[in-house]
Amino acid sequence: MSSTVLDFAQVKSGMKSAWMAGDFGRIATYIAGTAEDFVRRTPIQPGSRLLDVACGTGNSAIPATRAGASVTGVDIAPNLLAQARERAAAENLDIHFEEGDAEELPFEKHSFDIVLSMFGAMFAPRPERVAAELLRVCKPGGLIAMANWTPEGFVGKSFQITHKILPGPPGLPPPVLWGDEKSVRQRFSAGASSIDLTRRMAHFRYPFSPRETVEFFRQHFGPTQVAFSRLDPAGQADLAAQTEALWTAHNTATDGTTQVEAEYLDVRVRTADAL
Repeated sequence: MSSTVLDFAQVKSGMKSAWMAGDFGRIATYIAGTAEDFVRRTPIQPGSRLLDVACGTGNSAIPATRAGASVTGVDIAPNLLAQARERAAAENLDIHFEEGDAEELPFEKHSFDIVLSMFGAMFAPRPERVAAELLRVCKPGGLIAMANWTPEGFVGKSFQITHKILPGPPGLPPPVLWGDEKSVRQRFSAGASSIDLTRRMAHFRYPFSPRETVEFFRQHFGPTQVAFSRLDPAGQADLAAQTEALWTAHNTATDGTTQVEAEYLDVRVRTADAL
């Protein structure tokens, strides 16, 4: 038992280091519009208590606060939280950000009307703990809203390339299972009164070529930066080439820029009246 706990501690420490590497704020800017759309579809009442799990630099927390929610954001990466606080302060928005783990949320049972996570909690290594925690902190009859990359979509294919070249720790479920309808229904079945799932598209728009887009992620996206750092020159060249080929194959732009549609699963779970 102790070795299992130690292994997960090491896995999560590595994940934290990966998300702290690079400059995720540069990456998040290009998907802010998708976050705003996601929040816009969320029924936020003025004064609703909303928790943004794995909030990153505030892409969801900020529009949720603008919509009238009382927002708390939690993330494992303190440098991302620092950027989120700066963004909120620039708009004079009162948002509480704190460091925390999606598998062990530092909040009392039934603390929030809405629990939200966009491309965040899906990366925690133990999904059953994540689902249990999201249900625990959400009020009876409350809403859990998630946006999760699908296995079949562009981001899921990108993960497959990286995993093939650089396999992760054995025994961990792929994060993109959070984008699989059957898996999501199973994970929330014990505490949900309803589960609504819709496949949607995130819109990636970059003002540079696919090759330059790969380099942009290599410089600024922590997990990509760490993946490249673990490979020898031949492995780095292979990962870059395969990733560039994927971007090129999915690119719909014809003017030298990069435009890609990336599928995700929009998850809306209404919690049971009593847990």
